[in-house]
Amino acid sequence: MNAFNITDEQVATFHEDGFLVVPGLLSDEETNLLYRIGRADREIQNIKGGRLDANGGISRLLVHNALHDDMYSAIVRSERIVNTMEKLLDDEVYHFHHKMMVKDPRIGGAWEWHQDYGYWYRNNHCLWPDLASCMIALDRATKENGCLQVIRGSNKCGRLEHGQIADQTGADLKRVEALLERLELVYPELDPGDALFFHCNTLHRSDQNRSDKPRWALICCYNTKHNDPYIYKETSHPPYSHLEKWPDDRVLEVGRQQWQQIQAAGTSS
Repeated sequence: MNAFNITDEQVATFHEDGFLVVPGLLSDEETNLLYRIGRADREIQNIKGGRLDANGGISRLLVHNALHDDMYSAIVRSERIVNTMEKLLDDEVYHFHHKMMVKDPRIGGAWEWHQDYGYWYRNNHCLWPDLASCMIALDRATKENGCLQVIRGSNKCGRLEHGQIADQTGADLKRVEALLERLELVYPELDPGDALFFHCNTLHRSDQNRSDKPRWALICCYNTKHNDPYIYKETSHPPYSHLEKWPDDRVLEVGRQQWQQIQAAGTSS
């Protein structure tokens, strides 16, 4: 288990830059378990289709709006992440959703420039941009295999207009280009187990994966209690409910149990 307690300096960096990299948020054992469980997950293996990018590539993802008794949900509930989110967003947070992003070798599609709040304002009826995500790398994420790109400080520019780009919701490219002339483009390369916390107004995208190496990541998304969506109909992500925090050591406990169950099921089949 890796303990992490965010510092005031790191909170200030997050608000200034719109993102924060935390090396080794998961331990080696936790990361290896998450990797094996993800690769063995039949629900992920059976994903059909995905989100088309502007050039016809397909980005695959599996979204969960509910928490279960599995390692993904134990990570979502873990104190090291939830406590960090509450300090970054200055409020009680709850589980908005979590997703496994699957960028396969040579065929993994791109994600167009967007702010997550572009989706969550338009589709999920959140009044304020008081949400954030924690992306945890399962594989090494590099420029070569399409790691995330972020525009440093773009969280301060407010919500850009978003529209349909292929199967995705993309930001106004003229404004994105203007911001790129003024702000720094950053490629946060991550090792397995590293985490990237980023604000919902931080502009980000990723290239297609044309390498021979996969890039999988677990993304845990949180909303603040005061930002409960004002309309619940026609929205996929859930309204506020209290999130029970789990001690960090539950991640390994649940992960080991889940892996044993996977192995037992494989032996009996």
